[in-house]
Amino acid sequence: MAPDNQPSTPDLPPEWDVIVIGAGPVGENAADRAHKAGLTVAIVEKHLVGGECSFYACSPSKALLRPIHATRASQRVQGSEGAHVDPQGVLARRDSWVNRIGTSDAFDDSGQVSWLDHVGITLLRGEARLTGELAIEVDGKPYRARRAVVLATGTAPAMPPIPGLREANPWTNREATTSRRIPDRLAVLGGGVVACELAQVYAAIGSKVTIVELADGLLGRNEEFAGEAVAAALERDGVDVRLGTRAESVSRLGPTGEVTVELSDGTSVTADELLVAVGRAPATDGLGVEDAGGKLDDAGYVRVTERMEVEGVSPDKPWLYAVGDVNGLALLTHMGKYQARAVGDLLGARAAGREPDPLTTVPWAVGAGSPQVVFTDPEVAAAGLTEAEARERGIAVRVVDLPMDSAAGAGLQAEGYQGQARIVVDEDAGVIVGATFVGQDVAELVHAATVAIVGKVPLTTLWHAVPSYPTMSEIWLRLLEEYGV
Repeated sequence: MAPDNQPSTPDLPPEWDVIVIGAGPVGENAADRAHKAGLTVAIVEKHLVGGECSFYACSPSKALLRPIHATRASQRVQGSEGAHVDPQGVLARRDSWVNRIGTSDAFDDSGQVSWLDHVGITLLRGEARLTGELAIEVDGKPYRARRAVVLATGTAPAMPPIPGLREANPWTNREATTSRRIPDRLAVLGGGVVACELAQVYAAIGSKVTIVELADGLLGRNEEFAGEAVAAALERDGVDVRLGTRAESVSRLGPTGEVTVELSDGTSVTADELLVAVGRAPATDGLGVEDAGGKLDDAGYVRVTERMEVEGVSPDKPWLYAVGDVNGLALLTHMGKYQARAVGDLLGARAAGREPDPLTTVPWAVGAGSPQVVFTDPEVAAAGLTEAEARERGIAVRVVDLPMDSAAGAGLQAEGYQGQARIVVDEDAGVIVGATFVGQDVAELVHAATVAIVGKVPLTTLWHAVPSYPTMSEIWLRLLEEYGV
């Protein structure tokens, strides 16, 4: 491959085999995989190397939640009921996970930068824009790729057009996961994963929390019983959960005064801070995707083929790819990293003059086996299709439900263990197409479900995958028995 250095002709812009735009976990995976395939790679980042997940989302939110989970798990086991949540300790643990610099609001991404240097990937700091085939600018300076440009710019918090909302300077996930101040009162707009997780964090460390959700339930993309369980848990935590309610307007008293949200039912919520957690929007503004011939959907996500090639761009000789949240296929870090690894392998194979093995490089499982965990207490762990989604696809569905304490291991985890398990079975094929677990510590159960779904393992084969006793995994045996295998 061509060496990773400046071209010999000074009038030409610097170039690499591959340029990746966005240095979050997804972009890093795409860059690393392409580099391991022998290609020279540059990666562009306008903010922090490590991206949203490392500094404002996955890592800080889970660092905040873990002490709360551990404390409550201890309180549920006879003999260790004395644990308590230390709010300042929770925040300090979060700071250590996001590499905060002292008492400032700055973050240190030098560890991620050192990794790029170590593996031989060039970092370009600045804001990138596509300017033509295999050409970009970073803060106005031109660069070129010899083989491919990969978009991995992710998403940003969505801000709905509610009168007065922007002027009220609300929190998004960024402020909520990094704040050192615990507001006395916190209002949350939204009922999805971010809203539920952060509502539980702030309720546990001292805030009086109110959730306002337009839908009639929480976690609307999951099985209904999962949202019901989380809503009940939040209410036990003292959270005021208001469902089927729309925010009509927002106002704030002065730059830092209290915030008031007027609601569709004629009531209002007043709080010290307002967190907006109503979804995400693709980070494609100013990226120049359409100028390069690419297509965006109505929401602004980049449209891609099953090989993550951007639709509309040189279909006979693809050079532009989009991976991760920016393509809207599965807004999950682990699924974006999966797409990125597949694209990195694809670029390496094509550079070597061969087509890659479709069984290992095509992200065929997106939307079919995607696992997700909501790290509330109780946790919600799910993979594949919900019952409703399976029926919408015309699958001959049979649903099997069991309480989680059907497994002896659940009772050992916690006294009076509460939770539920569901598998969604394709009766014609004899395989599982969806699974959901709700309860303490169920996150580690979901990978087995993912393997079963992606691998299309027959139920008669799963019967021989014997779970250890006494573990929570024994719920698999109970589900299969209930099904009738």
